Amino acid sequence: MDYNDKKLIDLHAHSTESDGTYTPEALMGLAKKCGLSAVALTDHDSISGIAKAQSAAEQLGLELVPGIELSTDYHGMEIHILGYYIDTENPEFLKRLKEFVDNRDNRNEKMAALLQKEGFGITMDALYNENPDSVITRAHFAKFLVEHGFVKDRETVFREYLGDGCRCCVPREKITPYEAIRLIQTGGGLAFFAHPVLCHMEEGELHGFTKSLAEAGLTGLEAIYSKNRPGDEERFRKLAEEFGLLISGGSDFHGDNKPDIHLGAGMGNLSIPYGVLGQIKDKCKNRAI
Repeated sequence: MDYNDKKLIDLHAHSTESDGTYTPEALMGLAKKCGLSAVALTDHDSISGIAKAQSAAEQLGLELVPGIELSTDYHGMEIHILGYYIDTENPEFLKRLKEFVDNRDNRNEKMAALLQKEGFGITMDALYNENPDSVITRAHFAKFLVEHGFVKDRETVFREYLGDGCRCCVPREKITPYEAIRLIQTGGGLAFFAHPVLCHMEEGELHGFTKSLAEAGLTGLEAIYSKNRPGDEERFRKLAEEFGLLISGGSDFHGDNKPDIHLGAGMGNLSIPYGVLGQIKDKCKNRAI
């Protein structure tokens, strides 16, 4: 099937339902303003924004891809797996997501307590009051500490208190990438290896890891990405081709939490054609036959 590649898309964006700063509705409005034809909402470990985004997208004549981004652990390395075309009403999928949310809430309570021991006047109630309808993440902690004058800037918060391994950071309970693939499949979706460029794997390790993901049911990988370096996209496309995988592309937009990354354009280097999504949709159709 031919798809109009003059139409542009973004298959990786976050809202206030995880760690973005745009509501799902506002994100759809921005996508329309940016001239995008389709956008995937891929909040971290959450699909709570999809219904809100869908309603707004329909009013705007925008195509929404219902998605998610799952955080996983691979031998101590954080790996993210994107899921596209998630069935938001699948009971088993929803059950597992609730477990994610419960774990995250417990983690937040522990981090708030550790920050209080450092002398900061921060509570979960205060975070919820200042961020209504949001899933609280470390980004919200950082914003609170800076805006209330406890720490001078966001970079300092993560460098000294909340970055991985810092004294107030509580590690997340994570599943493996292979479990994430199975979970996305449980939810009726297609699993993609998110931003392989950020894994900083040696070439042989990346090759072997991608092979193992493909054997576990991975559908594709995010070959087009904001932080790709020269030659990375071509390298990832070849890797996908070798293992019979599709490609996806996205900015990883978070709004003001990543101000250098713009929806649809990334750091000014992105132009993702609709044909990328077309192939993913074809895969969905063929799987259903």
